[in-house]
This record gives sequence, structure tokens and C-alpha cells, in this order.
Amino acid sequence: MTGWPHTEGMPLSRPCRSLVTCVLLLCAVALSACGGGAGAGAGADGGGDHRQGNHGSAVAGAGAGVDRAFAAAMIPHHESAVEMARIARERAQSGFVRGLAADIIRTQQAEIETLRRIDAQLERDGVAIGDLGVPDHMQGMDDDPADLRDAEPFDRAFVDMMIPHHQGAIAMAQAELARGENPELKALAQAIIGAQQREIDAMNDFREREYGSALPQEHPRTHGDSDGDHSQAHPVE
Repeated sequence: MTGWPHTEGMPLSRPCRSLVTCVLLLCAVALSACGGGAGAGAGADGGGDHRQGNHGSAVAGAGAGVDRAFAAAMIPHHESAVEMARIARERAQSGFVRGLAADIIRTQQAEIETLRRIDAQLERDGVAIGDLGVPDHMQGMDDDPADLRDAEPFDRAFVDMMIPHHQGAIAMAQAELARGENPELKALAQAIIGAQQREIDAMNDFREREYGSALPQEHPRTHGDSDGDHSQAHPVE
């Protein structure tokens, strides 16, 4: 019976062997390129991305920790200022102090709500409270607002207590600007610096106009110094 010629075991001609060899070489090169590219991508891109991701997470975590530290410190700081302003609303002797007290209550209560909202979101995101980097003695919280209830003359005692309090808030806000990451908190910190510096300038102008001098650059009570003018400005024990 006729059929296809029997070719098993027959040697290939030289052109055929050359063609097969070329095909096999091309397949090997193609497979090597695919495998090598995938491996290189995993080693270079994947490894690079992973290292960058770790670095980014570390930076973001540190910044977010500072953000939470800023909120944790500024909330009670603002609450203290509001307490002082509420006493001033009852006891102020001048229109300047009454107006300043009203502004402090209005603006800082709103800022407290903003700080609480952002801090709660950061906590839900798993961010731990970091270190703000502002020591307690620089936060302007050495005075007790309750002392204002018996202070005489009240307006001078109020500005003498509020000026270093504002200076502490500015120091804390500057730390947030320098090391924080949350855009909304950084914007709030910038607003605090601007507003409270303007109020410090206004309080010093008022003190100089009404009592003959601005508050000394370094708060005497904080540094353990005293002078006659400052001792009169603080509450009578």
C-alpha cells in the first residue's frame, strides 16, 4: 500500500538543520527575555517601590504623630484661653479687653472643634500621638486662669496672663508647621500664628497706653524674676 514515505531516522538536510537551530535559538532568547524582565521588574521596581513605601510610611507616621501631638496640646491650651476670656467677659474694665475676650471665645472654640475632628480621624487611621517638641515651660500654661477672679487691676492682669499664653500657642503652632503633615492642621497653625501675634501686639499697645509699659519680653513669673510693675499686674494672693 502506498503512503507517505518513511522518514523516521532519516537525517535532516543541512538547510533544515540550520532552520531548526535558528528557531530554537530565537525561542530561547524570547523565553530568557520574558523571564529575566519579569524577575528584574520584581527585583528592581518591586524592591524599589517597597523601600520607598517603607520610607514614605515612616515619614508620614512621624508627621502624623506630630499632628496628633499638636492637637493634644492645643485643645487644652485653647480651653484655658477660653476660660480666661469668660472671666474677662464678666470682669473686664475696658472695651478693649471685653472685645478681645469675645473674639477669643468665638475663634478658639471653633478651632477646638476643628482640632478634635481632625484628631479623631487620625486616631481612626491608627496614628499614635507623637512628640510636638515644645517643652511645657514654653507653652505658656504656667498661670492659673482661676487667679483672674480676684486680680486687680483686672485688665492688666488679664493681658499679662494672656500674652505669654499666646506666645506659647505660637511656639506650638510653629512646631506643627515645621514637622506636621496634615494640611488642614498646618493651615490652622499658620492662622493661629498670625491671629495671636496680632493680639499680642494689640495687648502690648493697650498695656503701654493704660499702664505705662508693654509686658517684658521674657515673662518674669516663668523665669523666677520680678519687678514692681509686674507684681502689681498679677492677682493679689
